[in-house]
Amino acid sequence: MVNISKETVRKWGIGLMSAGLLLGGGLLPSDTGYAASDQTKSKAIATSIVLKANGVISQQTGILQEGKVWIPITFMRDVLQLPLTYDKKENAYTIGKGTTKAKLLLSSYGTSIWVNNYYIREYEGKLINNRLYVPSGLLNDYLGYKVDWSRGSSRLNVVNRSQNALIVTTETYAKDRKEALIQLDYPKFSGLSNSNAQQAMNDILKESAMKFAAGAEKDISNRSGSEPKYTYDIDYVVTYNQDGVISLVMSQYSDTGGAHGMTNREAFTFSLKDGKRLLLGDLFGANPNYKKELNAKLNKLVKAEESYLGGFNGLNTEKYFYLKDDQVVLFFQLYEYTAYAAGFPEYPFTFKELLPEGGSPFAAVK
Repeated sequence: MVNISKETVRKWGIGLMSAGLLLGGGLLPSDTGYAASDQTKSKAIATSIVLKANGVISQQTGILQEGKVWIPITFMRDVLQLPLTYDKKENAYTIGKGTTKAKLLLSSYGTSIWVNNYYIREYEGKLINNRLYVPSGLLNDYLGYKVDWSRGSSRLNVVNRSQNALIVTTETYAKDRKEALIQLDYPKFSGLSNSNAQQAMNDILKESAMKFAAGAEKDISNRSGSEPKYTYDIDYVVTYNQDGVISLVMSQYSDTGGAHGMTNREAFTFSLKDGKRLLLGDLFGANPNYKKELNAKLNKLVKAEESYLGGFNGLNTEKYFYLKDDQVVLFFQLYEYTAYAAGFPEYPFTFKELLPEGGSPFAAVK
């Protein structure tokens, strides 16, 4: 999941072709150059999928193509009742609300997806039969829904996911001056019955953002007057918010005029019971060999990367992970073991892989 800065989004918006998506029908006109080019990539055999919302069959249908179920954004608007807007300047559609709002940015390269301004590398939109679709996994992983589908089924049920009684909003630290643009968006929690736990989590998240801000100010103070304007961004996305646990990923991007900007990734998983930041051992300690097993798997996976740079000798921190539905995703930083172009190497493992039969990663934190 390589994160791209908001500045890059602004640059991409310049000169993009008009989408021309008719909100009433979700269709792109055939004379749109972008539609034609993307349609060429979508000629694989497609099967119609019955779409249900909380068990109720919809008149709209999805498509099974290339092993994925694709959902039209009009289903999300009309059936799931999610707000849908179009920004002509950015050539982007935004659907949803709050911190689970998704942006679909259309360009000649395809349709990239951003959730809460965080670039989601593993998913992209697609034009199929002149309609705009998103993969069902996007709803399951980032938009607060549970998607129930098996390969042998012709029906997909989208269910509202039961989440923690916690409100996530965005705090912003922003400075725009001649030398630099600083736009740091980081999460803030409210609505939790345990105010001490809530405050502890908010303090940790704010501390991380302000540490990055302090580093930015130090860079700016050493900046030469002839250098281009520096840019600093923080964006985040929530990946898990149930079972008394919340997990999120935060990217910290800086562009100080080099060949390319640099992103550092932070991840935070908290127990809502006491506000403690959880490590891998807190979640998988029921298996005394969890770290040994992870290192054995990672040793093969990391060293098999095409751009492997060497140096991997096992996990040196238990903080570089986030949770998804029934999975833990471990990651490494840019350049840590692979070339920059490879992005952040990510390795998902199911809870079942790391725990004794019937075990839960949340048993010790509830």
